[in-house]
Amino acid sequence: MMTDSTANRSLYLMDSFGRCLLAELQDNSRLSTAELARRVGLSPTATAERLKQMEEVGIVRGYTVEIDREVLGLQVLAFIRMTCDGQHYFRLMDFVQTLEEVRECHHLTGGDAFLLKVTTTSMESLEALIEALLPFGNPVTSVALSTPVERRKYAITGKLTSVTKKRSPLGSRR
Repeated sequence: MMTDSTANRSLYLMDSFGRCLLAELQDNSRLSTAELARRVGLSPTATAERLKQMEEVGIVRGYTVEIDREVLGLQVLAFIRMTCDGQHYFRLMDFVQTLEEVRECHHLTGGDAFLLKVTTTSMESLEALIEALLPFGNPVTSVALSTPVERRKYAITGKLTSVTKKRSPLGSRR
């Protein structure tokens, strides 16, 4: 949970310079501090300090590399919705954390308890994973045919305006 002082510090760090830093890092997290500083209009020292502070309060949680899953032999991408009753809930949470196939696990509202994003090497491996989940509840699986939008950048402004800018099918503004 974020404390009041951490929240205030986060707001301070999310000024125009902080937002510019985040936008640049989303485009290329391997930029040097000197290049980041040049692009956002701060000194290298101020940029390094700002990044350090953003890391400390949890705005920047890490710097990662994206790997093509298919190169690793993970040909199948699927989503598994899990329903489970109270007695299996915590056991399921513990179990999915041990599974290498689980890329993400989201706790949901509504009829399903969890949504799992999984990758496997084959349909046979997916079937084995589904069978391993059966003792914890009812898995419902959808296999992804393609991924037209993958890892979209966050709107650094904090305002999602793309929907309001689009025209309805009849051509009038929404």
